[in-house]
Amino acid sequence: MTEETRGNTEEPGAASGKAAKGRDAAGSKPAAGAAPAEETEAGTESVADLRKQLAERTADLQRLQAEYQNYRKRVERDRVTVREIAVAAILENLLPVLDDIGRARDHDELTGGFKSVGESLETVVAKLGLQQFGKQGEIFDPQLHEALMHSYSPDVEETTCVQILQPGYKIGDRIIRPARVAVAEPEPGGSSVSEGAKEEKTDTKGDASAKDAEGAKSATGSKDESDAEK
Repeated sequence: MTEETRGNTEEPGAASGKAAKGRDAAGSKPAAGAAPAEETEAGTESVADLRKQLAERTADLQRLQAEYQNYRKRVERDRVTVREIAVAAILENLLPVLDDIGRARDHDELTGGFKSVGESLETVVAKLGLQQFGKQGEIFDPQLHEALMHSYSPDVEETTCVQILQPGYKIGDRIIRPARVAVAEPEPGGSSVSEGAKEEKTDTKGDASAKDAEGAKSATGSKDESDAEK
């Protein structure tokens, strides 16, 4: 076979190869156009997933912070309570001394060096949070007062502390010792008794007026009879 014949036989293959390349090139163009759309959709899903994870982590952080704040408040409250209990246990043993100082002051016996010591002690316990309560004329409260004496009085409208036998002491809201008092209640049936006395007084006054009217009438009748005899 000659060289010319070989050249002619290769031309159809070359043509078919060029056609195949053209088809590949034509087919590759749509694939290149579809890739950006798939990447955009994948990117959108990734952003949504990241936002969801961020919201979950934010909620976890907020919940953890709230639990920590509650823990701090609980610890602080327990610390204050323990301190109050410890201070109350110490000051409870000093209440008889404070009672003696108060009685000495009421009898004008708190003088000289004893006065300075007493006032210093009262200042120290006040700094530790000890508060005195209980005054004459207060309404009786069983949570704050302990009634040692009882009586009736027309001068009160409800149960009232008429005398403070021993003052009460507290630290914050914790009662160390209630105030020991004498109380007075309104007299039972006092209003009905007064009304009965008022009615009795009115009846007596009415009877006296009736008697005066009868006496005047009898005196007038006697005068008329004497005039008729004349």
